[in-house]
Amino acid sequence: MTRNFARYALTLALSVGAQAATINTTLTVNATASLGASITATGTANLTNVGNGTFNATLTISASANLSAPFTITLTTGDKLNGTLSIPASILQGGSVTGSATIDGGTGAYAGAKGSFPSLTGSGGINGLSLTLTFSGTGSITTSGGGGGTPTGPTITAVQDAGSYTNNIAQGSIFVVKGTTLSSAGFTQMSFPLPTVSSSATGSVKVTFTPLAGGLGTDTYLVYLYNQSGVNQLAAVLPSTVTPGPYNVTVTNNGTTSAPFATQVVQRKPGLITADSSGSGLAVVQNYISASQLDINRLTTYASGGYTFSPAKPGQVEIAWLVGMGAAPGADNTASPGYDFTKNGITVQVIVGNTTIPALYGGRAPGLAGADQINFQLPANVQTGCTVPFQVSVGGQLSQPSYIAIAPDANTNACVLPGFTSQDITRFDQQSGSYTVGNFSITQLTETVPSLGTVKIDQASGALTLYNAFHLAGASQARSLVNPSGACSVIHTTTTSSGAIAGGGINLDVGQVTLTGPTASKLSSTPMNQDALNNYSLNIGTEGVPSLPGSLNGSIVAGTYTLNAAGGKDANGFSTNITLGSPLTVTGGLPSNVNRSAGLTLNWTGGNSNDLVEIYGSSSSTTGTGSSAVTDTWAFICTTTAGKGTFTVGVDILTQLPAVTVSANGSSGGSLSVASTPTPSSFSTTLKPSGAAIDSGAFSAFVGTAAQVSYQ
Repeated sequence: MTRNFARYALTLALSVGAQAATINTTLTVNATASLGASITATGTANLTNVGNGTFNATLTISASANLSAPFTITLTTGDKLNGTLSIPASILQGGSVTGSATIDGGTGAYAGAKGSFPSLTGSGGINGLSLTLTFSGTGSITTSGGGGGTPTGPTITAVQDAGSYTNNIAQGSIFVVKGTTLSSAGFTQMSFPLPTVSSSATGSVKVTFTPLAGGLGTDTYLVYLYNQSGVNQLAAVLPSTVTPGPYNVTVTNNGTTSAPFATQVVQRKPGLITADSSGSGLAVVQNYISASQLDINRLTTYASGGYTFSPAKPGQVEIAWLVGMGAAPGADNTASPGYDFTKNGITVQVIVGNTTIPALYGGRAPGLAGADQINFQLPANVQTGCTVPFQVSVGGQLSQPSYIAIAPDANTNACVLPGFTSQDITRFDQQSGSYTVGNFSITQLTETVPSLGTVKIDQASGALTLYNAFHLAGASQARSLVNPSGACSVIHTTTTSSGAIAGGGINLDVGQVTLTGPTASKLSSTPMNQDALNNYSLNIGTEGVPSLPGSLNGSIVAGTYTLNAAGGKDANGFSTNITLGSPLTVTGGLPSNVNRSAGLTLNWTGGNSNDLVEIYGSSSSTTGTGSSAVTDTWAFICTTTAGKGTFTVGVDILTQLPAVTVSANGSSGGSLSVASTPTPSSFSTTLKPSGAAIDSGAFSAFVGTAAQVSYQ
């Protein structure tokens, strides 16, 4: 039973020549920058058939209709490409624009290189005090023969663990390689003993880790080859004997080897396997019913496809599935007899809600290779609900946050989620049901920045988002904005270099959205910008920073605001309005440091008694470069009403955010904000083509203060 389930769970996770040459490539850049008179944008760059690296450009704000920005791309090989980016200044206001770029020299293999990208499609905008820039387009680079050339054959775009789907690979663990031309078409599952090279019947494929400092490479043990429906991915086990440190990964397919892809091997990195193989959301956990029955953790009790499902119960023994616990003795390419890290000096724990539980067993899954399991028993007084926060800790290393479902007691067949009926829960779980929520808002946040003084940012943003059963934590948080509960929720999102949120909700197209407000706001049927992921945004105005070309130069003031959606391919139109009054004032302002183990109490005065108050905090970290860059963000949202005058964010909430420190120049750190809004106005619309009504919709007008903070 265990081996069969593990196989089910794991299937959820799926050289340069010296002559001068012309490389056909696609350039993709994702960068951010802090606002100021001179803007240095930094981020990731990916050049297909060339490699990944970092992007650095200097943009100078002027009255010109175009921005001409010199840039440098530093590849993971250490080679550099120098060029100039030309884009319309309106990119800083959001929306899509078209620009261009040229390459004029570089270093190493690209010394004397020339190149052109005549049509780059980009988008950008202001988010708080940060600018975001994203652009992509095809072009070519001609090398001068200094070691450059056109790589042929397989191309790697990502190397990630098979649990959290983020960078850095643990010794002895399953990982995945993503890219193109990595293997022949089709799907091939390997059998024990796992080979380092696939058989000729499926094409000769191998994945090799070579130390960055030089030396012999190590071939990994192949688990499967997958090349179907436009997706090419390999899974393999990294031998436990590979020493931690920086490596180049290559894929050899039928004698042709890819360009090297930089990665890091670490001692351990627990990565929970999640129900939709996104690395976020509901974790893959089994509930021990009997020696012959292990239920898969879900919201309700039912059977389907030869498997049984149920929520966990207080006092029950559970089995969590993951990768990355670390090196283990014995062969890594055969069925493991089991290896218990807890019996060999490694502390293994699970964190369920605010309770830390020692593992009964924590180690290699018997009968498998490169996969791990942690057995633990829930206490009788464990926190219950459909989205109970869940993490594991191995040797002090925390996994990504996720959640599991726990019923209120042993006699209840479903978990409970405040605001949702039992019929809702059954629909989500057993009928592939979903929850669709719309949240649009206008926001004014004031922040003091050492290099700029007091800065005020006025924005509008929103989306209509569909959530499924594996991401109800997101739906629960979104719904809380409509029905404040006086409680907090924590959300973990994993954002890829393309801006997509791995495993999160799906934003829907509602057509053109416009805003109209009081005369001083300068909003008069003003269209919001819609990006490729159906996020809607608008920079209304800024104070305390230089005016941006084409800025609306508006301001959020007291009065009535009307939101109108014309309707799009996914949903019909709607219209609603809200009247903004006086905001509240945070007593003593916001702190610059938050002690996560002490709780955070905030007090305020003013506002109307029934106004909604939202307290938001977040902490992020980014790993990888180029197209393999992944940003993990943990955020809490607490809602209450202004009449309360105070709120305490508990230790159980704060400790779910990773520690982060504000950098000297303010370019990194955590965030904290407190803002109030009149009671959000609700709206409704129907989905296409079903005609089903959305579950909830809210239009808010938040005014408050924000700060960059350190979470310690």
